[in-house]
Amino acid sequence: MTQRRGGGRNARGQERNTARPSGRGLTVRVKTAGKRSVSSTRWLERQLNDPYVAEAKKQGYRSRAAFKLLQLDDKFHFLKAGARVVDLGAAPGGWCQVAVDRVGERGKVIGIDLLPMDPIPGADLIEMDFMSEEAPDELKRRLDGLANVVLSDMAASSTGHAQTDHLKIMALAETAHDFAKDVLAKGGAFVCKVLQGGATGELLKLLKRDFDEVKHVKPPASRSDSAEIYVVALGFRGP
Repeated sequence: MTQRRGGGRNARGQERNTARPSGRGLTVRVKTAGKRSVSSTRWLERQLNDPYVAEAKKQGYRSRAAFKLLQLDDKFHFLKAGARVVDLGAAPGGWCQVAVDRVGERGKVIGIDLLPMDPIPGADLIEMDFMSEEAPDELKRRLDGLANVVLSDMAASSTGHAQTDHLKIMALAETAHDFAKDVLAKGGAFVCKVLQGGATGELLKLLKRDFDEVKHVKPPASRSDSAEIYVVALGFRGP
């Protein structure tokens, strides 16, 4: 049923969940009604017809975003059994679910977000703004050692102004990179969401200095009309 590197089982010996939807049903049309705006109607219609939304419910993931991480890991294999993982901007918890499944009981997963999250067995979840002064030290305290992977799916609230939104998400990405440099073990990986275009040059320059391999990837689960892409940096060279 499941497929990862040709199928198989996760680090817990269980069958792995699929990284792609198993199929699509009939298209659902939603009528604008009551106080629902045209834009909210379109959003609802897109959700109802999104195969990843349906597959997330089927496989027990908290969000369709879980499939982005599944697909990135299927391609680059950074979530190894026993790995220690930090997930920045973890709510509602889909990436933590994937990480726990793939690193297994010998691994460690810590997630942080300013929004509350329901508990996830095998994950240590922190309700705190990663951008606060106290957050990095709290994460390091709970890690109690070095990490093998730092993930960041953080997104800033949208202003509707493309250039401003891009600068805001790049600030998050650069802060996540600074944290990753502090906590990653040699050979570790950093995976971070950015937006296409604009001021990514400086971040890429820093990543290429700190890692052996840096790739830009848009996983299939990332919507085609979204400007998001992911930077995958592998082989941390150490402090």
